Order: sequence, then structure tokens, then C-alpha cells
Amino acid sequence: MEGLEFILAIFILATASSFAFASDPSPLQDFCVADPMASVSINGNVCKGAKLATAEDFSFSGLHIRKNTSNAVGSAVTPVNVAQIPGLQTLGISMARVDYAPNGGLNPPHTHPRASEILVVVEGTLRVGFVTSNPDNRLITKVLFPGDVFVFPEGLIHFQYNIGNTSAVAFAGLNSQNPGVITVANAVFGSNPSISANILAKAFKLDGKLVGNLQSNF
Repeated sequence: MEGLEFILAIFILATASSFAFASDPSPLQDFCVADPMASVSINGNVCKGAKLATAEDFSFSGLHIRKNTSNAVGSAVTPVNVAQIPGLQTLGISMARVDYAPNGGLNPPHTHPRASEILVVVEGTLRVGFVTSNPDNRLITKVLFPGDVFVFPEGLIHFQYNIGNTSAVAFAGLNSQNPGVITVANAVFGSNPSISANILAKAFKLDGKLVGNLQSNF
């Protein structure tokens, strides 16, 4: 992938600088490798013994792999957070690769409740943007080309859309070990159990039957 060294350098700087402003609690020891099998639940995971930590707890392979984007939205996300690298716990950083299908591949409007995001485009041309909070609800948007970087503030709804006729690839850095993702359409129309169609019809100013049709798609 051409220019990969440049891209990685950007992310090293971005993630390193995030330590000063990380959303997650600061570590009180060298590291805290998450133990997802522990029976005790805390705000995060219990740490396994430091002497039990191995290099595998701090590594991940696969960000060079292009993912299949032949789905309803035309995108695929490869996350690299504490679920993939247990050693990320308490470090306040994570990242992801996003692949976009040609001609309209979309990472749908979503939020990260626990992290801001910095995105760099490696391949293709993306229309990206986020919407400010009430009462303005202002759309801030820009077209990005390879090497361009864009920031999405914590908690705000944002998206990326491939406007080119070739595949696109971007990498994202986030200042949380577990930033979380709330995809707006899935949360609103695909909740379990379903939100009452009357509530959604009133909120979105839609016909109740249309709301029911939308919910049936999720």
C-alpha cells in the first residue's frame, strides 16, 4: 500500500498525543492486560497477572487485509480495540481500518460515545462529515483524498461516503480502549424490543406505516 509508512507515522503521532487527553482513566501501573474470562465485572476488564502477559497480548495482525464490502451499506470495519488487543486496557487508544465499496460505499451515520476520532484516507475519495449538537445541528463536511485527515469530535453523529468509482480505504484512531459504536439507523429502527412506531412516527414526522416498513428492514 503506497505511502503506508507516512500513514503509520501520522497515527503514531496522533495516538501518542491522545494520552494527555484520553477519555479512559489513566493507568496506575505499566499495563493492565484485560482478562475477559474473569468472573468479576468492573468498568472495563479485570487485569490478569503482569507476569502472565505475553507479546500476543499487545499485538494484532490483519490491517493489511482488504475486507468484503458486498453488504447493504457497502463498507466493512476492522476494529482494533481492547477486544482484539487485551493490552490496550487503560491506555486510552484504539484504531480501525474501514473499507468502502466503489460508487457509494457508506460508513453510515454513527457516534462513538466514549471517543473522538481522527481519520486518514489511504485510498479513494471520501465525503465525510459530522453534525453539531442542538440547537444548531450544523453539518460540517469535506471531500477527502489520499493523505487527507479529518477529526470527528466525541459523541457527534458522523459518516464517511465513497464518492469515487474505485474502492476506498481509511484508518481511524480513537482516544479510548473501547470507543463504542452507535449506528443511528440500527439503534432507532432496529432496537430490541422495537421502539413504538407511534413514538418514531412523531419524532421523525413520518407515517406510522412507513416506520413499520423501516423497522422491518433491521
